[in-house]
Amino acid sequence: MSVAMTMAEDNGSSRDDLSTRAARVAAIAAKHADAVDADGRFPREAVDAMRAERLLSIQIASELGGEGTSITEIAELCSILGQACAASAMVFAMHHIKLTSLVEHGAASDWHREFMRRVARDQLLLASSTTEGGIGGNLRNSICAIRVEDGRCFLEKDATVISYGAHADAILITSRAHADAASSDQVLTVFLKDQYTIDRTVEWNTLGMRGTCSDGFLFKGEAPAEQILPKPFAEIAAQSMLASSHLLWSGVWYGIAADAVARAQAFVRAAARKSPGQQPPGALRLAEVSSLLQMVKSNVVAGLKVYEEAKADADRLSSMAFAVAMNNVKIASSEMILPIINHAMLICGIMGYKNGTPYSLGRHLRDAHSAQLMISNDRILGNTSTMLLVHKQDTSLLG
Repeated sequence: MSVAMTMAEDNGSSRDDLSTRAARVAAIAAKHADAVDADGRFPREAVDAMRAERLLSIQIASELGGEGTSITEIAELCSILGQACAASAMVFAMHHIKLTSLVEHGAASDWHREFMRRVARDQLLLASSTTEGGIGGNLRNSICAIRVEDGRCFLEKDATVISYGAHADAILITSRAHADAASSDQVLTVFLKDQYTIDRTVEWNTLGMRGTCSDGFLFKGEAPAEQILPKPFAEIAAQSMLASSHLLWSGVWYGIAADAVARAQAFVRAAARKSPGQQPPGALRLAEVSSLLQMVKSNVVAGLKVYEEAKADADRLSSMAFAVAMNNVKIASSEMILPIINHAMLICGIMGYKNGTPYSLGRHLRDAHSAQLMISNDRILGNTSTMLLVHKQDTSLLG
């Protein structure tokens, strides 16, 4: 995979392709992955490496200082990072999900174009605030409302989750468009680090994905009103945010599963070397899990193809058919990685169950359990079932 790259003159990096740069970040992330998980701490070393490799701005157009990288290429980087440290990969994915909103919906705004230049120049890390006390994870509804007075906007929000909020350089936050707006009449606003305060209300102490540090906060912000994205959040969510979330998260989950299978394969190979001429235990299960992993890969690749083909057509991006397709990618990816990791655990046996071995899979299994909860699969299935009442399922193999 290679793309035209615009590297900063002062960062000292060679014009390597994206996968090579991501591999260098992954090597650093892997070194600290167990400590990040055990301590529930932010993967600072990996994020610093992302900045050094200028990976936080690759999606931005080249004329604004980025590299114009596609979602397909970014999903591949999510997979590479996911094989090293799921929390680091998820931070990278969530940053680029928010950046998609800017790239796809902020290009006509002078302020947002200049902000993208700053993201590229300074390698700013973007966080998201869409959940809220009283609505849970229903990102298409808000209780809080932004207030605009004399060219400035003011917002207070009980944000039950802001992933790596304490470590971000800016937060993109949803709210009702004004005090009298319906809960679904929302806007998305960029607040820079010096324009808000966040007071922790909920501590992130979880089974897995511990390094995302997704604490809850009481958010209070004030900024120029021009930082509100000009397009309604309903359009942003339908045309870019939900699709990029499902696809980039799926890239991370595929990476977790791929590393679990790689560890299982290494275990079987080691057993084969000890007993030449005999089929080692777990060999048949390895073949079986390989086919399951390929199914996840095919699912993600197909979803990326649908998205890339639809990007030029706003109507198609907002269609039920597109929403159903993206929802199905998320459901299939999130539900299939757990059986894959369980298969890998059976292959590796006690060496996979134990921590601290080359075949340890406990972190993979715990991180993978988050997949069905990140936008609850039950919520997604409910939305899909409603759409299928009025929309015929696309059954063509040609898409």
